[in-house]
Parts: sequence; C-alpha cells; structure tokens
Amino acid sequence: MYSLLQMEQAEELKMGNLTGITNFFLLGLSNHPKLEVLFFCIFLVIYIISLMGNVLIMILTAEPFLCTPMYYFLHVLSFLDICYTSVTIPKMLINFLSEDKYISYMGCAAQMYFLLFLGASECFLLAAMAYDRYVAICNPLRYSAIMNRKVCLSLTLLSWFSGNMVSLTQTAWVFTLPFCGSNQINYFFCDIPPLIKLSCINTSVYEMQLFTGTILVIFTPFSLILLSYICIISTILKMPSADGRYKTFSTCSSHLMVVTLYYGSGSLIYLRPKSTNSPDSSKLLALIYTTVTPMLNPMIYSLRNKDVKGALRPILGDRMIKKTCCHEK
Repeated sequence: MYSLLQMEQAEELKMGNLTGITNFFLLGLSNHPKLEVLFFCIFLVIYIISLMGNVLIMILTAEPFLCTPMYYFLHVLSFLDICYTSVTIPKMLINFLSEDKYISYMGCAAQMYFLLFLGASECFLLAAMAYDRYVAICNPLRYSAIMNRKVCLSLTLLSWFSGNMVSLTQTAWVFTLPFCGSNQINYFFCDIPPLIKLSCINTSVYEMQLFTGTILVIFTPFSLILLSYICIISTILKMPSADGRYKTFSTCSSHLMVVTLYYGSGSLIYLRPKSTNSPDSSKLLALIYTTVTPMLNPMIYSLRNKDVKGALRPILGDRMIKKTCCHEK
C-alpha cells in the first residue's frame, strides 16, 4: 500500500500538481512600485515603436520593386519580431499596472513555447539570410536561379520547423519537472532559467541537456552564418575596386549588426556560467533580446538600406502633400 502511495505521489509530482501549483507569480523588473508606472510608459513606447517599425518594413518589402529574396526574408523577420514582442510585452505592461501579477500554469507553458519557437526560428532565419547574401555576392550570375521562390519558401518553413521542434522539446522538458514550494518567478516572463530554479529535484542533468541543446540551437546556425561570411569576405577582398568592395559589403552590414545583437544577448543569457548569472543582469540581457532588438531591427535595415529608404520616401512624400493640401483648404 505504501509503495502504491509513493507511486501515485511520484506521478503527481511529475505533473507538477503535488503542491497544487496552478499558477506562477511574476516578480517583474523591480521591487519598487513607484517605478512601475515609469516602466509602463517606457515599454509601451518601445512596443509601439517596434510594432510600427516592423509593420512599416512589412509594407515596404511588399512593394513590387523590392520583391527579391533578401527583402522576402526581411519581411518574414519583421513578422517574427512583431509576434516575438507580442508574446512578452503586453503581459508585462498589464503587470506594471496591476497587483495581480499571476500567470496560469498553462499560460506560462504557452508563453514559453511561443517565445522559444519564435526565438529559435529567428536564429535559423538569420542563417538563411546569410546564405542569401553568400549566393548574391559569391555566385551573382546564378543568384536568381538558386534563390528562387521555392528555395526561399523552403528555407523559411525549415526555420519554422526547426524552431518548433526546439521549442516543443525544451517546453516539454521544463514542464515535466516537479514544482514545489514557492511559485514566484524572479523574472518578467516565463523563461527556462528562472523556472527550473523552482523545481524541488536536482536539475543538474536537465541543465546539462539544456546547455547542450542551446549550443546546438545557437551555434549550428551561427556556424553557417560564419562560414557564409568567410566566403563573402574572401570574395570581397578579391575585388579590384575599393568602392566596389565598400558597396558590396554594405549590403551585408545591416544583417551583421542584427546577428551581433541577437546572438550576443541570447548567448549571454543561456550560455553564461552560474557563478556570473545574477538575476538583475539576466533581466537586463533578456530585455535586450526580447524588446530592444526587435525595435532596432527596422531602424537598422531602413537607415542603412538605400532601397528601403527609396521605398519609404514616396510614402512620406504623399503624406506631406496631403497635409499641405489640407492646410491650403
């Protein structure tokens, strides 16, 4: 009878229901209530700028003269960034103005799944964008043949499929852990590192699996990006004209900046040693890759890209004309 009871408890423990945990409490960014209104205003502005910037990029890259593989991938990247920020920021804004900072057990699992799915998909999409630049620069005569519509769509679907598999695996691993005692997450969204700290068992084996999985997710696409840019730089250095080298490399500069921001902050979150992993620094890095980077991506691509600026100019011009006509009336 005793062994049967133990088996039942173990089964309940696996499901996370031994202590009746049905929700989690998100502690957020600060312990000072007076700062929360300020944080609400700051992140509301960031969210609006991010949404407007990425929607504008999606509209501009739908223009007929920008229907090339590079701008197709930029269109998809902007869509992912809109979804990515919408997974975390709206809930964070609500929590800033509410004392009820709870998120349900299933809500937490869903938030983690979509965050990991979108984040991993973006990692692989950035690798696809690097491959596009490699073909454009190293094999320009066959660019249209290689980077056709079918290939672009296949690379996009592959990045989403890879992100989905990574997310399903990691989310399933986390939510089969038993959560005992406190349900307070010292974070502003449901992420893996703060959640596994709530587990009442030894998570060293899981943490090793997480570390291995993170290395594969980050370094597999990053290795492809690195290999692409080694070939790109080698080709650029062979160009006789300095002006030609500058113009060619400028087509890659925006992508390189986004890769540095995204992979840099993501690696520091998931690959840092425990000894240097303080809650405040983790929150700051998480803010960079969940809110700041998606906001900066449209600015980086629009300010450093002549085609995007060219597509933006008629829109701004039309609006200015309409305003002038209204004033004249």
